[in-house]
Amino acid sequence: MQPEKAAKTKPRSSNSGRNLTIVVMVLAVVLLLSLVLIFYISGKIDSLSNADTQIKLSAQGGFNCEYSEAQKLYPFGEGVLKVTNERVAYLTLSGNDIFSSQISYQNPQCVTFGDYAVVFDLDGYNFTLLTQDAVVYSKPTINQIKAVNVSSSGITAVITNSQESYGEVLLFDLNGVAISQWSSYNSGYPIACAFNDDSTLLAVSTLNTNGALVVPYIRQFSLTKGDKGIEVADRAIYSTEDNVVFSSLFYVGDKLYCFTADSIYQVTDEEIKQINFDFAVVGRVVKVKNNLFITYSDGVSQMNKLAVINDSNTVLYSSSIGSDINAVCTNGSLYAISVNKRVFVYNASGTVVGDYSVDEDILRLNFIAGDKLCIVSTSGVHTIS
Repeated sequence: MQPEKAAKTKPRSSNSGRNLTIVVMVLAVVLLLSLVLIFYISGKIDSLSNADTQIKLSAQGGFNCEYSEAQKLYPFGEGVLKVTNERVAYLTLSGNDIFSSQISYQNPQCVTFGDYAVVFDLDGYNFTLLTQDAVVYSKPTINQIKAVNVSSSGITAVITNSQESYGEVLLFDLNGVAISQWSSYNSGYPIACAFNDDSTLLAVSTLNTNGALVVPYIRQFSLTKGDKGIEVADRAIYSTEDNVVFSSLFYVGDKLYCFTADSIYQVTDEEIKQINFDFAVVGRVVKVKNNLFITYSDGVSQMNKLAVINDSNTVLYSSSIGSDINAVCTNGSLYAISVNKRVFVYNASGTVVGDYSVDEDILRLNFIAGDKLCIVSTSGVHTIS
């Protein structure tokens, strides 16, 4: 008899071990994603539950459109401006054209203030002033446009570059007539400008980069109505030894406030002095009556906060508001801010008078018809009363 052969033992494959490892890793990833999703959803639920009113924007008045179309819409007057490279049009809240004008702008921008809106070609050579009734005028410029502002009476200030100087500030009256041209030869590059409430003062922020350190200047001009129209004259010039850039300016009455990325300065009769507020990062600034509404944070990527400061430099209100600020606006007596998917409305003293949760991302908002809000969201135009 042949001796019985020993049965061969098949070695265990290492595939089962690898498969087990893969399964464990997949389960871990799924668990992690589930925890993140739970955290995200719970945050959204809390956000909605804390609001006074929950609103489905698509159910509100207005009209729907594609996201690409919504990006071109700006709430203004009793409707919206639609701004494209080839055309600016004023639409009703139902989406119907009231009037339009052909343009040819490479990089159209839109700013609004009260009854006036300006559409201009950033780094281009044209701008257009509008009301909700008609196009007031369109004007070309010799040099490239860098910034535009408009006063309560329709005086338009246009900052341009220049081949002969650091830059120019051009002023146009309501008829489109040039009333002043200031060229900056010694003060540096014009950055920003602001009018006071009655359009009798204009402040211009400039930055001189000739020396080892940058030197900021504030130029003030007076605007006086005379027999020959509006006369513009130098009023004052201010500077500071601080190495800062005044990127925005606001008048509160005849008091001028200047803002850097992380600080606030006030112009007095003698000097520019810094106001000691603990704002690490200054965001958006809006004037409501005689108070300033300032968004800020304690650092980059930190929670945003809102502070309300009166003309005595006293903080009336300060509170955290949320992570992502979408838009802010004012009608002169109320202030609205869109944060994440919430809209808060404040009166001039900083008291919350409205708190709404919405179901869409907001691109822009503005007050129309008193205290009604016109909202441009990712799906179109809607209103909240």
